[in-house]
Amino acid sequence: MGTISVSVEEEMKSRMAELEEINWSAIARKAFEDKLKEVEILKRLANLSQLTEKDANDISKKINERMAHKFRSM
Repeated sequence: MGTISVSVEEEMKSRMAELEEINWSAIARKAFEDKLKEVEILKRLANLSQLTEKDANDISKKINERMAHKFRSM
């Protein structure tokens, strides 16, 4: 099995150390696996999409504009 080092803030490290019954390596492995699966699904969806990069950018711009408008009016 390979090894990966993960850096966390000292305060988080202290809080984690207080919970010695938790296997933080197992939690990290699960989080990494979940993220890998999520990205793989998104890549498959992107490969199936007929949207061009310009289409995606246009949609993103419209969403951002509408969200900005919504939050400004709150």
